Amino acid sequence: MAKPEDVKNQIAKLPEQTDIIKLIGDSKNELGRALPAHMNAERITRIALTCVRLNPDLAKCTPASFLGALFTCAQIGLEPVAGQAYLIPFNNNKKKSDGTWHTVKEVQLVIGYQGATTLFYRHEKALNLSWGVVYEKDDFRYQYGTEEFLKHIPTLSDDRGKVLGYYVVAAIQGGGRPFKFMTVKECLEHGQKHSKTYDKTKKEFYKSSPWATSFDAMALKTVLFQLAKLLPKSTELQRALTIDETSREFRSGIENALDLPDQTNWIDGEVKELPELTDADKAAIEAEEKKQG
Repeated sequence: MAKPEDVKNQIAKLPEQTDIIKLIGDSKNELGRALPAHMNAERITRIALTCVRLNPDLAKCTPASFLGALFTCAQIGLEPVAGQAYLIPFNNNKKKSDGTWHTVKEVQLVIGYQGATTLFYRHEKALNLSWGVVYEKDDFRYQYGTEEFLKHIPTLSDDRGKVLGYYVVAAIQGGGRPFKFMTVKECLEHGQKHSKTYDKTKKEFYKSSPWATSFDAMALKTVLFQLAKLLPKSTELQRALTIDETSREFRSGIENALDLPDQTNWIDGEVKELPELTDADKAAIEAEEKKQG
């Protein structure tokens, strides 16, 4: 079992040490109230260690954004492991009091397909969720409207051709089986438009983004989230739709992590990869934060 000292030692070995563990200790009581009953300090410590080991760049992010993402994720009952959710470091543009912009590396919470599926099943009317990846050599047909249907018979050939799209079918009490199908292009365009891990200048997703490492899973999550707009949603799934791909900054005294405001800022609709802050910029930011308490 990982101990706080283990986590601190692990983070200390990283290129830029942050004070994540100290903030956890200082905010222990507040964080305890922000967590669901099944979460505890030891479990959060293990999760923090796992996340940092998997992605050392998280140690370069602000501790407040790390905690904000971690505990917002935990409060809807998910953990940022095993495809349930991801903690992604990215450069967040913020405006100073003098009107100028600066960039701060913060943590962004991205809900995974497995996490979205888990939240679907928490609704009392949810019965079953099925999904599929459609290849060009499969027998696939579907129709929307008054006589909706979806038929998918995967080919038995080892060569199924390229991927054409993704679908999700939900079975709910009362006999309804609504479904949603989206092409690869539609899923990709959705990610490029809405994900803050997409660099519009370089026209590519950040290397740490699940859109770059697990495209099929993110495409299925996109389809599920679009379908969820037509489904009876659990409270957690409703919240997931609003907090997905956002950055939130934990503040001492907060009792409900889901009340944390979205801190993600944009410049001309983009999140740009800006140069690292200078020491003078960092000192000015620290002074401003101390002034604000």
